[in-house]
Amino acid sequence: MITLKALRALVMAPLALSATLAMAQTGTIVMASTTSTEQSGLFSHLLPEFKKATGMDVKVVAVGTGQAIDMGRRGDADVLFVHDQVAEEKVVAEGFAVKRFPVMYNDFVLIGPAADPAKTKGKDIVEALKKLSAANANFVSRGDKSGTHAAELRYWKSAGIDTPADKPAFANYKACGCGMGPALNIAASSGGYVLADRGTWLSFKNRGDLAVLVEGDTRLFNQYGVMVVNPAKHPQVKAAEAQKFVDWVISPAGQAVITSYKIGGEQLFFPNASK
Repeated sequence: MITLKALRALVMAPLALSATLAMAQTGTIVMASTTSTEQSGLFSHLLPEFKKATGMDVKVVAVGTGQAIDMGRRGDADVLFVHDQVAEEKVVAEGFAVKRFPVMYNDFVLIGPAADPAKTKGKDIVEALKKLSAANANFVSRGDKSGTHAAELRYWKSAGIDTPADKPAFANYKACGCGMGPALNIAASSGGYVLADRGTWLSFKNRGDLAVLVEGDTRLFNQYGVMVVNPAKHPQVKAAEAQKFVDWVISPAGQAVITSYKIGGEQLFFPNASK
């Protein structure tokens, strides 16, 4: 005679096996990405839609773009979603990523005290940085090898101002070695200037008296790319599953989800995978 306990075990065993197989088929991929995509709230909007479409989960590790790309080089991620095109193309050329795809863009903005003591307000980011240096203004740099930090360093170079890693560009230039949200918090609490991506700024709540001071310069364009980590370098990479994410996020369906993400009616990111 079969006991109730044994009968229950017989019934539950196929269900447990089915659930295990389903998890194996759908799986979870690790995505190394920049803090701006996470802290802006984009992934909280985007990834549930990806799961609805594929059944797959995505574990996001949000760090600076440089650190995210290094994760790919080490094989610690399956897919990269970052915003430093020069570094992205380099990691593909080195063979650590399979192919780079453009996904979306927004722009960088110079944030600072609404009173703007350094008189930076305008459209020219290079002229604004020259004024910050001349005024020895309180400037907060990410200092974390992120895509935003890389862009900031390019702008300082264009302004003819040296920013070596081992010393500040000027006395009140402070590198926090932190994400975009914490850098904005430091600027808000200290009355400082900071370069930010517009997406994180729009989602940032603790603004104090900060305001957008410089915007609209074509040099402030901020492109994002996505790529699968190369399984030829790291066999443990879930390349097929990662490619499903890439294919979805650059598809009309994924691009439409990016378009639909807004805060206060304002769109944060603009898809351009097909352009």
